Amino acid sequence: MRRMSQPDPELTHRLTRRGMLGVAAGATAAALLGAAAPATAATSGATTGSATAAGGRGRPVLPPGRLGIQLYSLRDKVSTLGFAAVFAELKKYGYDEVEYAGYTQGSAGAITLAQLKQLTRDHGLNAIGSHVGYYSNDPNAYTFATNLTKVLDDAEALGLKHIGTASGPFRYGDTVDAWKRAAEEFNTYGAAARKRGMKFYQHNHSEEFMFASDKPSVRLYDVLLAETDPDLVFLEMDIFWAYAGQFRFSQQVDGTPRPFDPLRYVLKQPHRYPLFHVKDGTKDPTSTYGYRMTDVGDGDIDYKRFLSEVTRRSHNGRRYHHWQAEHDNPAESFAFARKSSEHLHSLRERCGD
Repeated sequence: MRRMSQPDPELTHRLTRRGMLGVAAGATAAALLGAAAPATAATSGATTGSATAAGGRGRPVLPPGRLGIQLYSLRDKVSTLGFAAVFAELKKYGYDEVEYAGYTQGSAGAITLAQLKQLTRDHGLNAIGSHVGYYSNDPNAYTFATNLTKVLDDAEALGLKHIGTASGPFRYGDTVDAWKRAAEEFNTYGAAARKRGMKFYQHNHSEEFMFASDKPSVRLYDVLLAETDPDLVFLEMDIFWAYAGQFRFSQQVDGTPRPFDPLRYVLKQPHRYPLFHVKDGTKDPTSTYGYRMTDVGDGDIDYKRFLSEVTRRSHNGRRYHHWQAEHDNPAESFAFARKSSEHLHSLRERCGD
């Protein structure tokens, strides 16, 4: 079981992801990405059959047609092999969907949006969403704040139903008013996306669950939920980072207990969470985040319970939500993708549970 060695994995994740977002130049992607040896055909194969055998009897916890992967986890393979080779492997592993983390191939060569859309479809995959930066000081940057029309044009060209950001609402600071201001901008992006038949969403890290610097009894994530229009702004819960937030921010600065359960946030407003990042971790109270990231199925997050509760207790839950496997820095990205699919497909629940 591989453990991350970065001293600050969340910061590393955010900085490296930022370089991948949007229609980035191939040279930029190549600079960020390391080459990795491709997986051989012997390591791949049909996932569904072996997963079913491993899982035993009972209804699959994972709804059919709803398993995706965030391509950030496979950025090394995209940059060295190209999208087509990566998509072919993902289909072998039993994936149904992909979430983009940029629309270029890096050192594997240039590709147009039309070609990317066709490649995705040719491999039987559904493009479910994409991450784009929230804001930048560069007025020409590819972000929601600086190039909203272009961002939405590209998402529409790709046929996306969701378009979002992995940036936190910290543009104006970490006060209540700062987050209200960011929330209003999110409402604007959500309204613009809705006009094009898409949903705007925000992907969390652990910091969203911290308390406001000016009102230490107010959790910033609660401000985001309260100040954004639930019909315009949606959430993609990164489950690993939500549990890391639970570890870090279960008490106020003055020591007052303020525990929370990530699952309860979802069950209170399940319609606001069309997307999830399924990311696992082993508990480690000596770590800043309380967990060490690992492959899905190798950690301590109870995904059988999490998926079961969400799909059973939300309206049309087995058809509404999408589950994207992710690992920020997998030891071997194809192996991670294969293992994650096998584990999630193997989860079973008795129909009477």
